[in-house]
Amino acid sequence: MRHLILFIATGIIIISGCKNTGKMEIIIFHAGSLSVPFKELADEYERRNPNVKILREPAGSLVCARKITELKKPCDIIASADYFVIDELIIPEYSSWSIRFATNEMVLAFSDKSRKSGEITSDNWYKILASDDVIYARSDPNADPCGYRTVILLKLAEKLYGNSGLADRLVVKDRNFVRPKEVDLVALLESNAVDYIFNYKSVAVQHGLKFVEFPPEINLSDPGYNDHYGTVSVEVTADQADSKIEIFGEYINYSLTVLDNSPNREKAIDFVAFLLSDEGIDFFRRNGQDPIIPFTTDQPELIPQKLMQYLKTERIE
Repeated sequence: MRHLILFIATGIIIISGCKNTGKMEIIIFHAGSLSVPFKELADEYERRNPNVKILREPAGSLVCARKITELKKPCDIIASADYFVIDELIIPEYSSWSIRFATNEMVLAFSDKSRKSGEITSDNWYKILASDDVIYARSDPNADPCGYRTVILLKLAEKLYGNSGLADRLVVKDRNFVRPKEVDLVALLESNAVDYIFNYKSVAVQHGLKFVEFPPEINLSDPGYNDHYGTVSVEVTADQADSKIEIFGEYINYSLTVLDNSPNREKAIDFVAFLLSDEGIDFFRRNGQDPIIPFTTDQPELIPQKLMQYLKTERIE
């Protein structure tokens, strides 16, 4: 596994006061980029199960993990934008399995009011971003997977286009517009504070943004390019300010699990079964996010029986 464990110290998003309704509560910690499809899934599941209330806490994937491992907050399901968060931080102490269920793609989003929006293409985007009169935003590599994936993309672009120093030049540009997580960037674009943002394709689709698509060699969407993606890496801050770790490029894949000590484990597994069903994965497709079909796992012998029908029981190397 290429990824090394990444810890971050950042704020925790807490669910605003939710009074006890007498219903069975399923608590889900999930990546911010899953907010829209998970809300739609939760709404539909509650409609079909009126005795159930889904409580969602969106945050950075590593923040979600820290709520479990450090803060010991009650949780039934965790869904991460990067599978290694669960496989390395949650398994085996808090759960025994995970399922990779969705992928994504890095894009460069913009609006009609973005400078040079009429001339930007998938071939010249890096030249546009380098312009002095153009401002772009990205998320923090030390706080958000989309942030370190942006830097990895820039390093891959430098190799693809044979443009020495490209990544360094763009990383130091517009530092005032680095934000904690990818969903924070949308507000900057919609308020015309910036011209372009690096983000996930699903987020751009959900917010009706225009976007430039990158070649598969750099967009981190294709597992067939994993060896190529892994030729670059980025150093990020670990759990202490003076501690750095190295993250290697890898295709984007989301994973989830139900915690072993889930207060409502069987119902949580039922919700995951709904998510993995044909009807459930349509929520992701409609929101610009492709499912991984068939879903995969590294722990086939430990997957709950109710979920086995959705899996390809081969180990991912």
